[in-house]
Amino acid sequence: MLHPGTETDARTTATTPAATGAAAPASTEDHGAVPCDLVTVPARQGLEAVDILRRDTEQDIGPVLHDGTCDTLGFLVPPGTAEAWDVPGSACTRTAGRGLRIPAEPPVTGSGWLLPPEDDAPVTDPAVLRAALDQAARLIEAADSCR
Repeated sequence: MLHPGTETDARTTATTPAATGAAAPASTEDHGAVPCDLVTVPARQGLEAVDILRRDTEQDIGPVLHDGTCDTLGFLVPPGTAEAWDVPGSACTRTAGRGLRIPAEPPVTGSGWLLPPEDDAPVTDPAVLRAALDQAARLIEAADSCR
């Protein structure tokens, strides 16, 4: 999973580098100096959620990371999101209260931007992301039940 500076085996988790003893991720180049947390989800659900969010022209979608093996996607969300994040099948990483700063280059080695940072959509609204992930899970379940 994409967890800058942390590792977790939990399916729904709020993690912090301080809790794991890992150093908080540091970026060398801030993109608008916007702090954020990171929500990671399985790639299939994340890609469906990206499609849902992009179809809704009224909602901004912030940067989205993919890991090198394309197993997970990571959505950048406002700092503090991890405090109340409880979406099954996902994890939200906080960065010890400091917030990860959005870098021009992906902050996790071996990852890349599915949707790169843009000045007009610095992070994804967690409520909007939650709704899109719920809808994506329902779509996947319906598609899988047709097999």
